[in-house]
Amino acid sequence: MKGIILSGGSGSRLHPITKATSKQLIPVYDKPMIYYTISTFIEGGIKDILIITNKEYLPIYKKILKNGHDFGVKISYEIQQKPNGIAEAFLIGKNFIKKDEVCLILGDNIFYGQDIKFIFKNSYQNLNNNIASIVGKEVSNFNMYGVAHLDKRNKLLKIIEKPKKKYSKIAITGLYFYPNDVVHKALSLKPSKRNELEITDLNNIYIKEKRMDLYVLKKESAWFDMGTHESLLEASMYIAAIEKRQNQKIGCLEEIALANQFIGIKKFNQLVKMLPNCSYKDYLINIIKK
Repeated sequence: MKGIILSGGSGSRLHPITKATSKQLIPVYDKPMIYYTISTFIEGGIKDILIITNKEYLPIYKKILKNGHDFGVKISYEIQQKPNGIAEAFLIGKNFIKKDEVCLILGDNIFYGQDIKFIFKNSYQNLNNNIASIVGKEVSNFNMYGVAHLDKRNKLLKIIEKPKKKYSKIAITGLYFYPNDVVHKALSLKPSKRNELEITDLNNIYIKEKRMDLYVLKKESAWFDMGTHESLLEASMYIAAIEKRQNQKIGCLEEIALANQFIGIKKFNQLVKMLPNCSYKDYLINIIKK
């Protein structure tokens, strides 16, 4: 499976923070936001990654992440000329996807919990049966998201975008898994009223074909959608609290790459030596000692 991180858009809701930088490069506590999305892919076993971003921010992403070799992955880049909808990611990434299955994660979404690996494992099994998968999370402010419309047996009937009526409290997160025909389906989409190719329309096609599985994150698992200043602050505070309590960093790419055997201890040592003196380096040195 290949992985796409959509890091385009203008980030207008976070203005003026995003006036000079990409939203996905903003720090969430002690790391750039993009670190957390890449760490999700590494946890899920994905090594071939495409980052889609704006032309003006491309040099910064390349400076921070290079080709991904430091973390045992291969990172490619494509440019999104303007925000034409989430589903456009499959059109931009068509030559990257080729004949493979694909996982898409929105660059401003952070996931943390024990069931992340299970989600990927379950989705791989679904893809073997040509079935797509989406991930949901129970929320209180359901009318701000695309929401799962379920029947009495909790069977997924449709996704309703920002509903006024309560169909369920399960919001659809920014983590999606699709068979290879997603490119063909994305090509068939018509722009919505806001002139975008909507991911909800794409998901509803799979639901109608009875080829969509919904996994709902457990209550103890965390999901943050960094669309507002409040959610950005909440995510930073959550990560700070977890790291302090457990003495273990979230989204530390060097550590996660080592733990998942994407890199070996020799490469890990080389990366640590190249870092400037800082608390991040001290943390990685302690891992070597352990």
